[in-house]
Amino acid sequence: MKQKNQIVNYIALLAFAIIFPVSIAQEANKQEVMVPMRDGVKLATNLYLPEGEGPWPVVLTRTPYNKNGADRSAAVYNDNGYALVSQDVRGRYESEGMDQPFEVDIPDGYDAVEWIADQSWSNGKIGIFGTSAPGITSNLAAASAPPHLTAAYVTVAPDSLFYRSRFVGGVFKESHSGGWLRGQGINEKRIAAYKARAVLDQGWIDTDFLFHRQNVEIPIYNVGGWHDIYAEGSLYNFLYLQNDGNTAARGKQKLFMGAFGHGALQGDLAYPDSGMIAGDIEQQLRWWDYWLKGQDNGIMDEPPISYYMMAAARKDKPSPLNRVIHADHWPPAHDKTRFYLQPGGLVTNSAPTADAASLSYSFDPANPVPTVGGQNLGRDVGPRDQREIGQRQDYLRFQTPVLEEDIIVAGHIDMELFASTDALDTDFVVKLVDIYPDGYQALILDYPIRMRFRDGQNAADVSLANPGEIEKLNINMWSTAQTFEKGHRIGVHISSSNYPRFAVNPNNGAELDDSNTPARVANNTIYFDAQHPSAIILPVVTEEL
Repeated sequence: MKQKNQIVNYIALLAFAIIFPVSIAQEANKQEVMVPMRDGVKLATNLYLPEGEGPWPVVLTRTPYNKNGADRSAAVYNDNGYALVSQDVRGRYESEGMDQPFEVDIPDGYDAVEWIADQSWSNGKIGIFGTSAPGITSNLAAASAPPHLTAAYVTVAPDSLFYRSRFVGGVFKESHSGGWLRGQGINEKRIAAYKARAVLDQGWIDTDFLFHRQNVEIPIYNVGGWHDIYAEGSLYNFLYLQNDGNTAARGKQKLFMGAFGHGALQGDLAYPDSGMIAGDIEQQLRWWDYWLKGQDNGIMDEPPISYYMMAAARKDKPSPLNRVIHADHWPPAHDKTRFYLQPGGLVTNSAPTADAASLSYSFDPANPVPTVGGQNLGRDVGPRDQREIGQRQDYLRFQTPVLEEDIIVAGHIDMELFASTDALDTDFVVKLVDIYPDGYQALILDYPIRMRFRDGQNAADVSLANPGEIEKLNINMWSTAQTFEKGHRIGVHISSSNYPRFAVNPNNGAELDDSNTPARVANNTIYFDAQHPSAIILPVVTEEL
């Protein structure tokens, strides 16, 4: 049945606010048509054609947020010689079919592109673009490799819904994925079914971009933000396509990583220029002019990577070390440097020497650690002060001594955590924190691991915890570019919950779709002695930036 959610949530606005900062109505040249897909379902589609005689190159966006949102940006494209096509995805607004978020957008994207190519007003050069969900549909269309799709411009979209959007470390992203699904009118029964799909299955393999990206043959301009929900996905989509993807795509990709989030940053920090790409709509048009019109405007002669190097960013006095860096490669040259947890709440570069050192706490699922900032959706976004959490026995804080020099970190971060539990299943959450001289604890990254998924999310990898046994957990902390400035401290915080950012583990070891088995308190222990050297591994930059 058709889902028609008339509530315009934040993401619906973001989908055009980032890419289209203008607000220009374009009704005169607007046409509404129903475009048939291969199974006979027809998708509602707006056509915005320039004045004069075609044919024209075409830019397409496919959205669950109402195709009419393109009214405000159509003139920008038309005035620059592009036809614009905006389409409601299957089951949304005026489109026929069942709403199945991102499950049929590979074939539907192909059919939409090739339908456009057959129209008399199209010259057969077609680009696709979108922000957030429309960015996801753009990636999926590219993965279908339609012959007439020429280029894409994708803003804040992941390379994998399974690993980056629905689950991280096997933990469901409750406020992000659960909240988004509810905003699309998905009922609680279907959302519960999503939560239970934390083990990789054929359905994910059939529909997730990660398992089809080798088919992408076109250049994609990826725009991501370090505080965005899809930060790692934007980065790794670029890296794969640029270096390891289809030979037709290699060496033709672009990346910009800003210091923005999936919503306005909250807290007391603000990055100069809002951490955004300068002149985003102009950059997008340059991209289209090069790939769709064949104009040699120099965009491909520029470094393929631009990223925002974050630093201290108090609203009243941001550091001059905040800057955009243009580069030919990512990450910059670095040393993988271990920062070890130590007794007394310290973090140092020296391996621990104690024969025995640990801290234990009780994790009660009925009283989870509250979310304060992070890579969230729409609200509670960014490097908020972790002191807001308060003092809790189930929230451990470690920190370095005051830094005597700047430490520049750029690249992927991992945590090697030695831990045990008396439960059959539990979670561990690690945070990387920039601690200011005045005590402000700015959250940089926060990521979990679910014990049953400590070896991966393939069915053969899943196993419950061994109660009382010390295990080494490898936690994927994603990537960042952050200067920890002289006078600051680097903090590492550890807990077993972060709600509602991540779903709470009931600690009972029950099947994922079992809502009847009672939750229980887990007694968890973190180890940091000579035999169990828990450490966060930071890519400390060695080249001059």
